[in-house]
Amino acid sequence: MSQDLEEYHDIIEELKPMINEPEFNQVLNQVAAAIPKQKRFLLKMELMRLARPCIRLIDLRGLVDGKCKIYEHQGKEHSLDEVAIETFERQVRIFGEYTIGVYEAVTNTENNFRVRYKKEQLEAKNNRNKTVVLKPATENFQAPLIKFGSFAQRSEERMNFSVNIEMFTEMNKSIQATTIDVSVNGLKVKASKEHLFKPEERLTVQFRGLEKEYLLDKRQGVAYVISSVERTKDDQRLNLKRQFDIPFPSFDKFFERFIHGNKRRYKVNLDNTITAIQNKTYEQYYIPNFASVPVFIEQEDNQYIPKYALANDCNREEIQYWANELQDLKIGYLLTEERIKHGISLAKGQQEMFIYVFNHIKNEKVYFYSATHAELDAKPDLKHLFLGYGSRKASWRIYKLQFTQVDPIQSYRPLSIGSSINDKVRRQNQKPSPRLMSRLKKINHVALLTNITDDISTEHYQKYKIKREQLAQLKVFGHPRNKPPSLVTVYRFKYFNQRRESRFLLRTAVQVSIDNVIFEGHTEDISTQGLRIELGKFFHQTDKAKITLSFPQLQSVTSKYELSDLPYIVRHVSKDRNVIHLQNFVTEESNTARRFFEALIKSNRSKLKAYRDEEEVPGIGEALRNIYAHNVINVAYFLRKDNVDYIPDAVATSSDSNRLLQLLHFQAKPRQFNLYPLFRNAKVHHDFINRTLATIKPNDRPEMRELFIAFDPSKEIIGDAINSYFAEQFTKPEQRRQFIAQALQQGQFIAVKVFIARTGRPDFETMQSELNYVSVYAVHKAKLLEEQLWNVSAMGDIIDVTDEVLRRFEFAESAILLNHKPAPTHKTKQVGIEQLLKT
Repeated sequence: MSQDLEEYHDIIEELKPMINEPEFNQVLNQVAAAIPKQKRFLLKMELMRLARPCIRLIDLRGLVDGKCKIYEHQGKEHSLDEVAIETFERQVRIFGEYTIGVYEAVTNTENNFRVRYKKEQLEAKNNRNKTVVLKPATENFQAPLIKFGSFAQRSEERMNFSVNIEMFTEMNKSIQATTIDVSVNGLKVKASKEHLFKPEERLTVQFRGLEKEYLLDKRQGVAYVISSVERTKDDQRLNLKRQFDIPFPSFDKFFERFIHGNKRRYKVNLDNTITAIQNKTYEQYYIPNFASVPVFIEQEDNQYIPKYALANDCNREEIQYWANELQDLKIGYLLTEERIKHGISLAKGQQEMFIYVFNHIKNEKVYFYSATHAELDAKPDLKHLFLGYGSRKASWRIYKLQFTQVDPIQSYRPLSIGSSINDKVRRQNQKPSPRLMSRLKKINHVALLTNITDDISTEHYQKYKIKREQLAQLKVFGHPRNKPPSLVTVYRFKYFNQRRESRFLLRTAVQVSIDNVIFEGHTEDISTQGLRIELGKFFHQTDKAKITLSFPQLQSVTSKYELSDLPYIVRHVSKDRNVIHLQNFVTEESNTARRFFEALIKSNRSKLKAYRDEEEVPGIGEALRNIYAHNVINVAYFLRKDNVDYIPDAVATSSDSNRLLQLLHFQAKPRQFNLYPLFRNAKVHHDFINRTLATIKPNDRPEMRELFIAFDPSKEIIGDAINSYFAEQFTKPEQRRQFIAQALQQGQFIAVKVFIARTGRPDFETMQSELNYVSVYAVHKAKLLEEQLWNVSAMGDIIDVTDEVLRRFEFAESAILLNHKPAPTHKTKQVGIEQLLKT
């Protein structure tokens, strides 16, 4: 790009997606209206140059700060690093093919040594000429707050249109105003601050600006009522709703024709639809990738019954943990009525508890044990025995259990556009069926279950000494098998990147052979194309390893198929390296596994249990997903790629007041969250975010780390107010306890679990009606919106685990209670009259 056009870089980037569209010239004239025609012509020539096809191969080896690898595109091989690959794919989506613009963007990434050298030279020159003003650190980590499902649905189109009107109050006072947007049934107008309007006030409106061009009845005004008032520094904005108790049919017909005939000229107001698309995309990134398990609670009389659980690909293993030897799910053991009632009774913002869990297998039967901290405190003689013994078992878990109130009405999620647009939109806006709502009508709470177990906390509890002769006393924490818990039915929301086939629960013996080593194990679920198995020993291989399987128990029921040494490929290994996901390795010579499992599933479909992809009540999975999305308890965050770094893009939560939110609001702008505590450690060589995202892939389970934060809001500088370290940065437990004690003494201590995962590609299919609607009136906005949403690279959860950490280090309950109260904030010194007189 020539230096003459450098100042128009942002406009060029905005117009890139439009270069091959028929409306390009029209959009160019709109976006670049303030630019002289001669420069506008140069902009057009530059964009046409960037859109020309390119045949040059790109080789960045030795030219960038990154490891290059072969990247193939349409039969041509380029040598690119990860940053360049991401830039290449993004630019190809913009231009539609490999063009000069793609080539130039890839060869000018921020980690290119040539680009860096030029930038350093320019900065050095600027430093010599003027003082550099540094951006405050606190602003670098802020992101806007969004709330899933909170966007306005419009029953009709609203057209951006400004015209002078005269409003008359009930006292016949005349007030001049101007419309902002108009619809058949309402107006948004701007008026001065002189008259104090209030909701429910009736007004009569005369459209003075239209009377000059159209034959309107000047004697009769149009009746409206004020539905809401927005006051700003300079004026006030009124939302008016049409009142039909005073009929004016001639005006109604005129206004409907006027809007229909001019909406392409003046443009329909798209703000709520664009907000809806953004919120839905973030929600779509989040729902398939969170690791917690939402369990929906029914209330009947004074009883609380866990009824449904919502599954995704990241929490499946956690749900499967609660399956017994018959593959019956016993997650209801965890959610006893006493625990539910106690959790709900706690103060808002503190409706949580931590539960310690393990299971024991005896005579091929699974026995579950669990205890809350309060239940362990009630039996102090067994507390250390339970924690010490349980933490030594492979099945050890620590769960955070949270509660929040919900409403079945939240299951209804209409589009942001009115049903009058077309038949497809009308179908999508239909309310849930009475049959579905009858299944949901008693749901009034969600219990959110999160596995927060990690190696550091487990090692801490393993230090407790145990006496084998006392283990029988732990039976009081066991869940009796002869008293089965409430049945919890698992549903899975069907997002676009769901598994290609159903997986069926089947537990049968399997032998894994690799490098002449045999592992014994059991299948957990099966499909025609793959399966998941749990091994008795540590699995040392990585993804893509080739192994062979033998099925001794299944072989006894078939003579048609030889079920030994069947080839499979490892697709995923669990964090504890005991559970592996496998895919059939099918060749022309070997497809026995696929043929056998196809026959097995076909002939036993009525007996095999599957995750409920086939819903007994159509739409229940989506309904549960909508309810949960409305009530995200934890703090969900989203990151976008900015050159080589990841920076905050958005934050979502439904909570409005708790200890964690107070921390994240510190020195943040209104409606923004400050994620500084997560990024602070990049300065001390512990860049958890960048390092993790460099190794994990989309669809991998989230990685988790524990972060210790000392928060002293009385300090003005954010680096002094917030001091954070990941747990593994302390070499000894004593250092962790010392950090906590000092934080409690000086302000507040907060511990969080930080989850992070890569996002997949956005599924625009589910919001295609809304994208099409935006494209009709502003195609460049639709393309720019898609591009922005493609840039979301990662998501995660921030979960407060402070109380569990404090109890782990055996701080007093009084200190834990006091730590919930906000620490004193910085107060500006007030100058008294005596001090003024002294000066």
